[in-house]
Amino acid sequence: MQALLDAIARIEPSADARRIFHGRGGRFPGCEQWALDAFPPVWVLTSFLPVDDTTLALLHDALQRRWAAIAPEGATLNWVFQCRHEGRTETRLMAGSVPDPHVVHEGGARYLVHVLRGQNHGLFLDMATGRQWVRENARGQTVLNLFAYTGAFSVAALQGGARQVVNVDMSSGAMAIGQQNHALNGLGGGASFLAHDIFKTWGRITRGGPYGLVIVDPPSYQKGSFVATKDYARLMRRLPDLLRPGGRALLCLNAPELGPDFLQDLVREAAPELAFEQRLPNPEAFTDAAPERALKVLLYRAPALGAQATP
Repeated sequence: MQALLDAIARIEPSADARRIFHGRGGRFPGCEQWALDAFPPVWVLTSFLPVDDTTLALLHDALQRRWAAIAPEGATLNWVFQCRHEGRTETRLMAGSVPDPHVVHEGGARYLVHVLRGQNHGLFLDMATGRQWVRENARGQTVLNLFAYTGAFSVAALQGGARQVVNVDMSSGAMAIGQQNHALNGLGGGASFLAHDIFKTWGRITRGGPYGLVIVDPPSYQKGSFVATKDYARLMRRLPDLLRPGGRALLCLNAPELGPDFLQDLVREAAPELAFEQRLPNPEAFTDAAPERALKVLLYRAPALGAQATP
């Protein structure tokens, strides 16, 4: 646990939501169970194994010492502990309080989060580089955001000058938070929200295209919604018809057991006309000892008008 304590002792002030310690990346032997995130003004410590009260007290003292050194005068330490083990999740408020509503910042955008319930807090911190890429490359584009969740990609695209974003997700609750995220950022127009099963909405999705950018960021395994090993191929077969000539697709996968070759093989089989451009880097805080297990964000481009696909 020493590596986690050392990371706490090195925390520097920042207004942005971010990962502080990524034990799951395997670079700190003995600390694989731990992750520490900042959702200002709250720290969220996650363990993937049970933790005793003595250990939690030690970590509380470490956070308290660092907070006393970097916090504004009079600011209270707020931190939450979540244990995820054997399919169960327990979340506890350990000190201070959590704002309601809880709004965090990233890259000049504002997002609602909810750190006291569920495993997904409303903003996936490992996708920060992907959102930045979208913000930098969406100008003038019509964007399709599949598995939109709370609409963070859509916010980034509109802030980057996208003409229109079509958000699709089967969770109406997530989509409602997405609409609030757009309002938080002063984005009153330019986005539509379809709370539908993607595989049952192709007609409506297709009518909104063709798209200059298609973002595919599904769960790796969500029973009744999407299973990557079975359903990603179904998406790939549709992808070429959704893209305008020269359009790009951002394909995302967060399944440690599936490497980048899983997606690359699918594209070669189902959409061979698409050309691979690059794998976007993950945020530095998410560096993994085994990069093939980390989040995969692969960028592809459709052939330009009149171009011949490379066999």
